[in-house]
Amino acid sequence: MKIETAEQAAPGRTTEDRIRVTTNAVIVLDGVTSRRPPDRNGGWYASELADELAHLMNQDPLTEVLAQAIRNLAERHDLIPGDSPSCTASIVRWTDDAIDALVLCDTPVVAFGQSTHVLEDTRLEDLRPDPDILRWKNKPGGYWVAEADPTAGLQAVTTSWRRTEITSVIALTDGVSCGVSEYGLFAWDDLKQLPLSEVLDRIREAERGDSEHKRWPRHKTHDDQAIARISFTA
Repeated sequence: MKIETAEQAAPGRTTEDRIRVTTNAVIVLDGVTSRRPPDRNGGWYASELADELAHLMNQDPLTEVLAQAIRNLAERHDLIPGDSPSCTASIVRWTDDAIDALVLCDTPVVAFGQSTHVLEDTRLEDLRPDPDILRWKNKPGGYWVAEADPTAGLQAVTTSWRRTEITSVIALTDGVSCGVSEYGLFAWDDLKQLPLSEVLDRIREAERGDSEHKRWPRHKTHDDQAIARISFTA
């Protein structure tokens, strides 16, 4: 087995993406940018949640692991639903026989084998046309992120694969997945073999060439980037 990771902050800022690697799991989180002070922003929350998830990782199922981690942070730091920092989440966990994956919001997981399996949570993307999208955060019929309500963990999208069917898995924040889903720079299969640093650099180069956001409409030129790749046959 081989685990590779790559991260890059958006220019001029400190990254709020986080990657944690344990003995049997990889956790990739994307702290939601906010105006909060640095000691309680999305990056702080993502760091705290990553540590809590790593501590709970051997419990089952993954939705309960995420829900419990959110609950523990909310109680420890007096976080209030609707008025707290937050993050998206993806988890890949394996045993000798199986690979479990979880996705909450726009941090997908992609598994490669005889075919390519994309696990994604599109609820936020589906609601983007709504000018008041924040009113749908962590509400039934809306979209879900890790914050202060443990219900969000139970709303995550999950799947499992037989380990013998999978050669590698990637988990990545939307600052990297945009290279496939929005910019069309890569196919998912490209990401199972390209050097991860090259993937990040090519996305940055494409974004610099569209600094006015005309080719790819978006709220900001660059986003933080984080990707992890687990090769099970290495």
